[in-house]
Amino acid sequence: MSQNSSNINKNLDKNFKFMVTMAIVLVILFVLTFYKSSIHIQSTSYYVGLGFIFVLLIVAVVLRLNQNKLKDYIDKKKNKRTDNSFQNELSKKQTINDDLNIDIQAVSSNVTFKDIAGIAEIKEELEEVVDFLNEPKKYLQHGIKLPKGVLLVGPPGVGKTLIARAVAGEADVPFFYQSGASFVQIYVGMGAKKVRELFAKAKASAPAIVFIDEIDAVGKARSGKSNDERESTLNELLTQMDGFEGDSGVIVIAATNKIEVLDDALLRAGRFDRRVHVGLPNIDDRKKILSLYLEGKNHEIDIDKLSHDTSGFSSAALATLINEALLNMIKRESKILDMDDIEVAKNKLEFGKKQIKILDAKQKEILSIYQASKAYISKSKVALFDEGVSKMNSTYPSYNELCENIRRDLAGIIGVEVIKKEKYAINHKDLESATNIAKDIVEKYKMSNSVDELLTNIKNELRADLSHNAADINRLKNIMLENEVINIEDI
Repeated sequence: MSQNSSNINKNLDKNFKFMVTMAIVLVILFVLTFYKSSIHIQSTSYYVGLGFIFVLLIVAVVLRLNQNKLKDYIDKKKNKRTDNSFQNELSKKQTINDDLNIDIQAVSSNVTFKDIAGIAEIKEELEEVVDFLNEPKKYLQHGIKLPKGVLLVGPPGVGKTLIARAVAGEADVPFFYQSGASFVQIYVGMGAKKVRELFAKAKASAPAIVFIDEIDAVGKARSGKSNDERESTLNELLTQMDGFEGDSGVIVIAATNKIEVLDDALLRAGRFDRRVHVGLPNIDDRKKILSLYLEGKNHEIDIDKLSHDTSGFSSAALATLINEALLNMIKRESKILDMDDIEVAKNKLEFGKKQIKILDAKQKEILSIYQASKAYISKSKVALFDEGVSKMNSTYPSYNELCENIRRDLAGIIGVEVIKKEKYAINHKDLESATNIAKDIVEKYKMSNSVDELLTNIKNELRADLSHNAADINRLKNIMLENEVINIEDI
């Protein structure tokens, strides 16, 4: 630094001497030209030029007198540029280091599929993900690439997070957990930064699993009318998922109970293109779950009866039920868990957690008729607590296909009306879906003249069809009451 300062001083000295010398020479030449010229000079330009030269001479003298101050000023500017360059370099390095932020840490999952009951079908879908993480060469040698993203879809409390942990535990790979809400930051750019950090960490630890819980908090469909922090975070998530290949060893698993609100870009091929639906456990699933939770505990519980009495309970609700029952057992100073403790716990859940559907015998029968009618019309598998039914999904739907989808929406409501001889309010979403399809037929595709007339005709056809086959509906109802699921072979 001292050598640079010395060089600057030398250059300044040379420049000042040169300016003074040139100014003096120009003054002499101008005066000689003025007096020795044969032509009388009357133009004012000569005087302007002379004045400019004198000003130049004065400036040179002033700069020479303030040479030290000028040197200090130049030194400060030089040092500031150096500091800024150094800061920029540090900033670049910090950005790289930030992508490996120590706040995001992987965990080793000790949960396996054996620790989760009632997920036989889900386990089958996820086993190849586990196998890929364990033996990637077996797939890569054939050019096979696994989906980058697996989306777990289901109501709250069915064990989506636990299933993701089980996949990590089975594969014995690092597990990076983040909630979708944790990406939604107050400050602009912080959410996108956290996404980069998460994926940078996962890639550095590959093979690994990235699990994003409640992804709908950040992955809602973009409106295109604003550029808020959530949308910039979603854009970064999409970019990061495009930034690694299927052979990178990083699998992204996300969970949501609102798939309908997710942005289409998340669901396209190459991102979350595999979907696993995790529904409420049926009666056999609940038996396995209750047996798992009661294992090693001193109890006098009839598991078969309890599994029948807990229709609509999620796995989390069953865990809470057993825990509340154990607390009541301790409260009454007993060492044996019995059905009285279960009843006390059920009452707490029924009045404290309204989202749990605790059905009595009559309500369960109505719901069974509703689902049996849907299974009969759609000829597809239906579980007791399924909220929808499979639809005909054609790129260019015909009039009959659209009407068939209306039939599948209305089958449950009409079936209950036919069998019970009375109308029941069960699922308003069916009516909304049927009405929307009918509006499309009339208003968008111009295939019919009246929405009301179309819906009335389809309802009448359903009444006739289901009345004629009431025996089959009752048979399927009994299967639903017994197993809480109707398979295709039962229809």
